[in-house]
Amino acid sequence: MSGLDEILNLIEAQQKQTEDSLIKAAVNKANAIKAEGDKKAQKAYDDFMKKSTAQAEKDYENSCNSADAAMKRRILACKVELIDQAVEKTVSKLRELPDKEYFELIAKLTESHIQSGKGVISFGGKDIARLPADFESRLNDLAKKKGGEIALSKEAADIDDGFILTYGLISENCSFRSIIESEKEAVRDTAARVLFG
Repeated sequence: MSGLDEILNLIEAQQKQTEDSLIKAAVNKANAIKAEGDKKAQKAYDDFMKKSTAQAEKDYENSCNSADAAMKRRILACKVELIDQAVEKTVSKLRELPDKEYFELIAKLTESHIQSGKGVISFGGKDIARLPADFESRLNDLAKKKGGEIALSKEAADIDDGFILTYGLISENCSFRSIIESEKEAVRDTAARVLFG
């Protein structure tokens, strides 16, 4: 082998060694970049999963709260409807009382609304037709206890039940519907206690 061949072989060996060294360095660099990329990708994935899990839990909680609120609103609406039905049944039963009991109730209601002075009491057409003969004098006996006087109106009031009591320019509607409306919250509270405990 000549000296030239030896030099060429030496150059070739050095070149091969340099190539191997460069390839090894490039592979190491690529592996380091890949490892760094995998690490960043894993961190990004973990962060995303943590945020999305927290958001999913929050969305689930909000959905549960929303469903719970909707259910409570429906239950409340149902209770209000049942209470209103109970009130309507009560009004119907009061209207359908036998005449004696009905006018006893009217007398008690009138007594609690009588004032001193001269008043006029008006009834609906149906009640005027069934008034007891002595009812005006009974009301006047109650009125006298408070220093008042009651006259029975001959004209029918535009009410289905109860009465309208007028003193001068001030009239008080004491129909069952009006009394219930004025005491709506107390009536509903009472009905709720009876119906739902």
